[in-house]
Amino acid sequence: MTTPNASTTVSRLRSIISGSIGNLVEWYDWYAYSAFALYFAPVFFPKGSATAQLLNTAAIFAVGFLMRPLGAWLLGAYADRHGRRAALLLSVQLMAGGSLLIAATPSYARIGVAAPMLLLLARLVQGISVGGEYGTSATYLSEMAGARHRGFWSSFQYLTLMGGQLLALTVQLGLQQVLTADEMSAWGWRVPFVIGAAAALGALYLRTHMAETAAFEQQGATGPALENTPKPDQLQVLLQHPKAVLTVVGLTLGGTLAFYTFTTYAQKFLVNTAGFSKEQATLISFGVMAVALLFQPLMGAISDKVGRRPVLLLFGVGATLGTVPLLRLLAHTHDAGMAAGLLIAALFVVSAYTSISAVVKAELFPTEIRALGVGLPYALTVAIFGGTAEYVALFAKERGVEEWFYWYVTGCAFLSLLVYWRMGETRAEKGTMAAD
Repeated sequence: MTTPNASTTVSRLRSIISGSIGNLVEWYDWYAYSAFALYFAPVFFPKGSATAQLLNTAAIFAVGFLMRPLGAWLLGAYADRHGRRAALLLSVQLMAGGSLLIAATPSYARIGVAAPMLLLLARLVQGISVGGEYGTSATYLSEMAGARHRGFWSSFQYLTLMGGQLLALTVQLGLQQVLTADEMSAWGWRVPFVIGAAAALGALYLRTHMAETAAFEQQGATGPALENTPKPDQLQVLLQHPKAVLTVVGLTLGGTLAFYTFTTYAQKFLVNTAGFSKEQATLISFGVMAVALLFQPLMGAISDKVGRRPVLLLFGVGATLGTVPLLRLLAHTHDAGMAAGLLIAALFVVSAYTSISAVVKAELFPTEIRALGVGLPYALTVAIFGGTAEYVALFAKERGVEEWFYWYVTGCAFLSLLVYWRMGETRAEKGTMAAD
């Protein structure tokens, strides 16, 4: 006979897994754009050098990031009013629509300037989706996990986020094996977006069977009926927590820039700077991401033992001291094993941020404003720094000052290090989430 506690634990784990799979699909759809940009850039932007074409696709990539704060605001407020589950269902529907639009958009040669405009529209929709996904899924996983292992279970957000990128690379590798380069450029790049739209519908089904978090349900049970009371301006409520908001910005700044530098941009860096072929760069990126996935639960579990702050300090110090020498070495290596080893070392350090960023932010805010508090300041910071990482890097390269980008990443990591040094330990706040 199953005890009530065992039943609750099984239900909690089932919901965490369902939410994580949905998160994986969302991020697969998001990263498929970056993974296949090398192939479809000439389709939408036929004129110019390879670097100029990548700059155009990177610009749309960045614009998609600029929509993430809007998505974080809309879906975060929705999640704080109507539940985490309802917001997660909405976000995956938006992502499916964006992927389907990219898959179906004709080339520039067929419809002219309307082609890149439709590509932009699709990324705007996906930006809203993924902007709402981060804060809501971070809140959901943190509230579903018990206090003792909250760091471990919350690390599944970035585990599945990186898993989505790995899945995009897996699809890319598979297509490279069965299609020629011409076929990939002509129509093969559309396949991953069709897969993404279909997978999003599968994630939608899983999310319809997720439980709502106890923290949100208890908030509704102890407070007045939301339908019959005036609705406060949630942005005003959020601004009542200025220290927490600024802490999210500061701890995200260096982490998001380093993450996108050593993941999405690294593949282009290997081709455009180090001189590897597209196929080699894809294989290297695949192997690196497969190893880096394992770092997430490891660092999350460590944070449950020693605290969040020491783990964040590991990232801050490592990224500040190691970014410039590592990128210099990577730029001049022609050995695939060496390149992979350097990127694995980089992502080991970065995992000290990624693995616990969600739980740290969630532990800073009360239940009634948690999804918006986690999502909005994070999305604004990522839009400004993470979303523009590729564009800034490619711009610096085109101007002949590529190393300026190395120092830019270092400077942002140092600013985050200062925040980690001054911030308090959030793990001590164990009683703030009703799922405990």
